[in-house]
Amino acid sequence: MTNQIHPTALVSAEANLGQDNIVGPFAIIEEGVVLGNSNRIAAHAVIKKSVRMKDGNTLSEHVVLGGIPQYTGFDESLATYLQIGSDNVFREAVTINCALHAGESTTIGDRNFLMHAMHIGHDCRIGNDITFGPSTGIGGHVEIEDKAFISGGVMVHQFGKIGRFAMGGGNAKITQDVVSFMITDGNPASVRGLNLVGLKRAGFQMRDIKMLKKAYQLLFQQGSLEDNLASIRALNHDLAAELCEFIGRSGRGFHRSK
Repeated sequence: MTNQIHPTALVSAEANLGQDNIVGPFAIIEEGVVLGNSNRIAAHAVIKKSVRMKDGNTLSEHVVLGGIPQYTGFDESLATYLQIGSDNVFREAVTINCALHAGESTTIGDRNFLMHAMHIGHDCRIGNDITFGPSTGIGGHVEIEDKAFISGGVMVHQFGKIGRFAMGGGNAKITQDVVSFMITDGNPASVRGLNLVGLKRAGFQMRDIKMLKKAYQLLFQQGSLEDNLASIRALNHDLAAELCEFIGRSGRGFHRSK
């Protein structure tokens, strides 16, 4: 099928579009953009030259993808990129920056849902099936693993990591890593317990949830972190091993329980 492009849209002849894309009024697609198939681009959305996007994405009004990094020393002559997968939803006024260094990319996976007026900074690595609440800010170089849930108003410090199935509570100030499977909330933020609702909705078995409860208790019991992690590994469970592996990769330290 051919693309449907509104006559007021500005689509560069040097952009590479697939098929069955719909481009709304006053949208802008710059030279160098590579677009897959069946994307829906609403009025006034802007896709900058750095963007490489796959299939089935939805861009609401005033989305800006691939803007330059919010870094005063950025060299605009560099070729840097924003790589986007398939079936993502970008609601009104979402902004995402391209990478900082030549040849590198900010990456967004598949099936993510980004609510209005939220921002993702340069060089972030965003996985799959993640929900971002409105007015959320994600600093540069942040890594977010699959199926995390970032509530509205959360601010995430640059270079942070957020684990799989983790949840950031509304308006939380995230200055360290957010441990997988747990809820981190508050200002200053702390771990409040397991993300039980998210785990149950995802179909986790009760035996796995009970094991994660035990791992949570062991992680935050008195004693050294090394000893606590050894106790978690002794549970001999894949999810326990995943939890320890995430903590082992933590570069900024991780938010603790009160």
